[in-house]
Amino acid sequence: MVLKVIGTGLGRTGTLSLKQALEQLGFGPCYHMLEVFPRPEHAGIWTRAARGEKVDWDALFEGFCATVDWPSVRFWRELIAHYPDAKVIHGARDAESWYKSFSQTIAPALERDAPDSIKPWSDMVRLAITEQTFGGDLGRENAIRVYHRHNEEVAREIPVSRRLDYDAAGGWEPLCRFLNVEIPDTPFPKTNSTDEFQARSNARK
Repeated sequence: MVLKVIGTGLGRTGTLSLKQALEQLGFGPCYHMLEVFPRPEHAGIWTRAARGEKVDWDALFEGFCATVDWPSVRFWRELIAHYPDAKVIHGARDAESWYKSFSQTIAPALERDAPDSIKPWSDMVRLAITEQTFGGDLGRENAIRVYHRHNEEVAREIPVSRRLDYDAAGGWEPLCRFLNVEIPDTPFPKTNSTDEFQARSNARK
């Protein structure tokens, strides 16, 4: 199976809702950071990728039809080149609301000392996200600057014929039109609120 959809939006742009929506539309399973935890060996693969080592993307994504969120968004250029027929969904939201969510969820998780049981995962996300995405600075000014730069680079490098700029608040219609599928008669999934993220993160302490 090759990836049919690649999400290029940074975490906290509705990536978990998008994962569930894609799976409901038949573009699943969809890879997401949550898929790394039951596959601890994947943390090492992503770490090697972050170090510039060659990675067998097809083997890593075996069984998956789509990918969103970190860690894959760190490698969006490599993935869109490796899967040239995949459609790209770029999730985005207002920068201030994005940072508020990021600062209350992902940033604290990156700064917290991780238990030994998830240390390979913690080392991987700190390398790929803290260091390589944000240059070691998770503060507001730098994070928002990185967020804007990422969105601008995606817009510049991926043609609109292949890319959907998507706000999860838009629900099913733009997503289904882009993927050329019928709109489901069920509500669009809305999940992974700040409270839900914090509860899940606290459970891993």
